[in-house]
Order: sequence, then C-alpha cells, then structure tokens
Amino acid sequence: MAAVVAVLTAGLLLFPRAVPNSVGRVGSLLEAFLPWLGLVVVVLLGLGLLHRSAVALVALLLPAAAWTYVFGGLLLPGAGPGARDLVVVQHNVSDENTDPAGTARALTDAEPDLIALEELVPTALPVYERTLAADYPYHEVRGTVGLWSKHPLTEARLLDIKPRGITEEWSRGLRAVVRAPHGAIAVYVAHLPSVRVGAGGLASQWRDESADLLGKAVAAEKRNPVILLGDLNGTVDDRGLAPVTSPMNVAERGFAFSYPAGFPLTRIDQVMARSATVADIRTLPATGSDHLPVAARITLG
Repeated sequence: MAAVVAVLTAGLLLFPRAVPNSVGRVGSLLEAFLPWLGLVVVVLLGLGLLHRSAVALVALLLPAAAWTYVFGGLLLPGAGPGARDLVVVQHNVSDENTDPAGTARALTDAEPDLIALEELVPTALPVYERTLAADYPYHEVRGTVGLWSKHPLTEARLLDIKPRGITEEWSRGLRAVVRAPHGAIAVYVAHLPSVRVGAGGLASQWRDESADLLGKAVAAEKRNPVILLGDLNGTVDDRGLAPVTSPMNVAERGFAFSYPAGFPLTRIDQVMARSATVADIRTLPATGSDHLPVAARITLG
C-alpha cells in the first residue's frame, strides 16, 4: 500500500495536469496546494519507522525525489542584491482593514521601490495616500487597485480585465510605466476575481476569464521589461492562470505563502516579470488584512 501511495504522490507532483479540470476543476484545486503533497513523505516516513517497514522507507524516496525536483529549488539561498535590482511589495490590503495607516507604514519597512495595493476602498484610500506620500511621491489608482512608486509614473491607464458575467461597476486593473533609474518598465497591477471551493469543487470561471484577458494584455505589451503585481487568486502552478504565467518568469526562490494570513496555506499574491528575473519572494509581517504582504526582488536584464 505504501508503494502505491508513493507512486501516486510522485505522479501527481510531476504531472498534476494529468488530473482533469472537467469536473469541479479538481486539477486546479490540486495545483493550488501542490507543495503540501510533500507531507505524504513525512507520513510514509512515520509509518515506515513505526512498523519498521523497509518497503515503506524505500517507497518514500520516489515522492521525496519528485518534490525536491519540483520545489526544492525554492528553498535554496539566492544571490545577494545587485545594482540592477528593484524591490517590490504586493498586498491585498482588504476592504475591511481597520488600520490602513499602520498597514501602509508596515509595507514601507521593506524599503520597496514599488508598492501595489488591491481592495482600496474610498474611505481608506486618502489614508494610504497621506501615509505613503513622503517616501512614494508618485502614485496611480484605478478603481480598487493602486501603484505607489519612488520613481516617476507615466502612461497610466485602466486595464480592462472584467469578466462578461459581472454586470456591476468593477475596476481591478492598472497599467503604468515606471521611469526607473535603469530605464522604463511597464508595470501591471491586477486583482482577479475570487474563487470558491464547495461541494461541487472549485468555482473559478470568472477568475479564469479575467486571467485570459490579463494574459492577452501583457502579451500585447510592447515594452520590456514588464512587471506584474497582483492578487491573482491562484498559484503559479494553477493551470487556470496559464495565460498569465506561461509568458512570465515567476519567483526562483521562496514559497511566501500569503493566504489566509492567520494560517497561510498558499500564495495567491504574485510577482512576475518578463525580460527580468524574480530572484526571490518572501512574506512580510501581518497587517490588518486577511492576506500577508509579499516582497520580491527583481533583477533587471
């Protein structure tokens, strides 16, 4: 039995897209928590030691090797900061956050060049603007997403990623150009629709449709490099985000599980880049949000 579980686990780690999405989007649900399949190795190890089973101990080598191949690189130490690095922070600040000023101050502790925020509500927006103004004199807000920068921002515009099924007012995308010291960078900030997990599986139709629109917008972007910051309501392994992740570079180091803040199980807050490298990603201390902020170091080409 241990050998069967080991082979199945290794197969899921190496070939998660073999699990179909046709019913309940089970494949995407698996991919959202894929790193946690490593716990099967721990269970097999415990069973092997408990029962003194050589078969169970040998069997665990297969999923252990598969997990290491897929995720082990994220645990390696990264290179030190470079002269062409930018530090960016991504945070869904929550529309129920009761301490926007404290949240804004906490984000500046990482000394980022750029700060992307989602779920900005009209009552809290002036607080973020006042608190961040001294260190981040340039900012743009469209709908409920915003970008704060130490460097000048130009060409800011709304990014339309609204699914057809949403009829009410809904604006969760922003595109701007950052005039950084090493050149102009196209920066996208996005907040994709939420997904829901229920008895019927994963409900992600709107998220997937919005991801397709976002992917097309980034693909059409003529500038390089490109940085994408946002709450994408999906992990980089989730096939539903493939229109976005396939042309982009994702973090080379770090797991940075960001949601839920009280017991983070997955990272749905993402930093990606094109013609640049996301060298590493990490979480920052909790704020008044149900998400943890993430900070990433981006190395320009």
